Amino acid sequence: QVQVVESGGGLVQAGGSLRLSCAASGSIFSINAMVWYRQAPGKWRELVAAITSGGSTNYGDSVKGRFTISRDNAKNTVYLQMDSLKPEDTAVYYCNVEWTSVRDRSYITWGQGTQVTVSS
Repeated sequence: QVQVVESGGGLVQAGGSLRLSCAASGSIFSINAMVWYRQAPGKWRELVAAITSGGSTNYGDSVKGRFTISRDNAKNTVYLQMDSLKPEDTAVYYCNVEWTSVRDRSYITWGQGTQVTVSS
């Protein structure tokens, strides 16, 4: 069984910063992509940032230049550094991990999400 747990959310003023963490644990042989999504009330879930096992990154247009994704492969953990936060960044942030089992099967596991609220 694999678990994905996000942490680091909270309340911050506009212009401030937060750092989210997402740790995967369990019967994982290797991790491929690690992805952050977010969903605000009444809106579709959207891609925030993604990082591959090789370190290639991709960002949603609304966060480019403000958010930075990174990962620690030894800890099976991905981070999202969020700077210059805006009220429109308010959402539940979800982590998604694409991993491979020892039987060479690929799976995607989602975390439960962490709330980020940015006040104006």
